[in-house]
Amino acid sequence: MIQELFSLKGKNALVTGATHGLGMSIATSLAKAGATLIVNDISKEKLENALKEYASNGIKVHGFVFDVTDEVAVKESIDKIEKEIGPIDILVNNAGIIKRVPMVDMELSDWELVLKIDLTGPFIMSKHVGKYMIQRRSGKIINMCSMMSELGRDTVSAYAAAKGGLKMLTKNMATEWGKFNIQVNGIGPGYFATTQTAPIRVDGHPFNDFIISRTPAGRWGDPEDLSGAAIFLSSKASDFVNGHILYVDGGILATIGKPSNE
Repeated sequence: MIQELFSLKGKNALVTGATHGLGMSIATSLAKAGATLIVNDISKEKLENALKEYASNGIKVHGFVFDVTDEVAVKESIDKIEKEIGPIDILVNNAGIIKRVPMVDMELSDWELVLKIDLTGPFIMSKHVGKYMIQRRSGKIINMCSMMSELGRDTVSAYAAAKGGLKMLTKNMATEWGKFNIQVNGIGPGYFATTQTAPIRVDGHPFNDFIISRTPAGRWGDPEDLSGAAIFLSSKASDFVNGHILYVDGGILATIGKPSNE
């Protein structure tokens, strides 16, 4: 049955930083596809608020507080999840930050923080979840990359460097772990309508007009637009897809400039 290819029933999915925004949207879609959902955040308050929001939507979630860059805490948490909830079948490395600062003004501490969370964090998470997946000869890992894995933009040097590194880490993980029936892929979101982008998504705002004109689809992405990609890369349907970055960007990366109005 085609439906069975995309079903996540009986699977456990861990999504890091899924307390808001696109991470929460992806986690929700995995739960609706049948997965048992596990989320984390470094903030206990954010996690508790998120769990209430998930519950209000009828989704049961297991929540854990830990820092994805703290290897000791990650190992302890992964071991606990595996023991108390069950095998982590799906890992989505979503936790991340961005610092919008011109490169000549960026403090080294900010540069190192972005790389630590956006690149080293996925490495640590994947390392410890991957050990269990290797033992079981089965697993799906999704790294949240970005269009900045391919393109540069003013003021995001650290973020672009981290996401470019994450793209190559994804490919290398797929290379090393493919023989264990583990598929490692990435999702590269374009520009999405979230609470964070709300202030610039108004008619007449220069950046809003730029994104609308630059995107062949002619609109910002809706968080639900990521659902299909996340479910596909988490499901049996992608069992022979490995080391791929799936860009969900409305076509931005396909075009060299402003689309014609014709």
